[in-house]
Amino acid sequence: MTDADPETRTLVLLRHAKAEQGSDAADDAERPLSARGESDAAAAGAWLARNGLLPDVVICSTARRTRQTWHGVAMGMTGSPPEGGPTGPRPTVRYEPGAYDAHPEELLALVRTVDPAARTALLIAHNPGISLLSALLDPDGAAEESLRTAELAVHRGRFDWAELSRAGAPITAGHTARD
Repeated sequence: MTDADPETRTLVLLRHAKAEQGSDAADDAERPLSARGESDAAAAGAWLARNGLLPDVVICSTARRTRQTWHGVAMGMTGSPPEGGPTGPRPTVRYEPGAYDAHPEELLALVRTVDPAARTALLIAHNPGISLLSALLDPDGAAEESLRTAELAVHRGRFDWAELSRAGAPITAGHTARD
């Protein structure tokens, strides 16, 4: 799924994996992943590796479940590299408090700060913002339902990160760990 065109950029959107139920709103940001969430995150990482979608940059919400999702994805990517291929260099990881409970425009603003040299970026965040961002980037291709936990939406196009805008990156692939 890699593209030799140096102008092509890939933005992978990932809703965090399944978390334990919280007891109240005050502890929402500290909810950990469930056992299913941990395995789904690793499966998402393995899918990224098999499809040659190793990120150069990761933008991750600071919530516990998103940080744990990234850890699981990273383990899944390194645990199952493409046949005969390397796992690639380690990505730059940015933990962004602004990605928690963010509106799609706020998430897009974070994506616009990605290093111009990066070809693939992974954004790990929460609903409804992450699903709404996917729909903003590809209004015709986005599913009517929200992204499920640990679901990936791969957006590709010829754009500069700083100029990414509405309808600027069609969905070219996706992955859901479970139905």
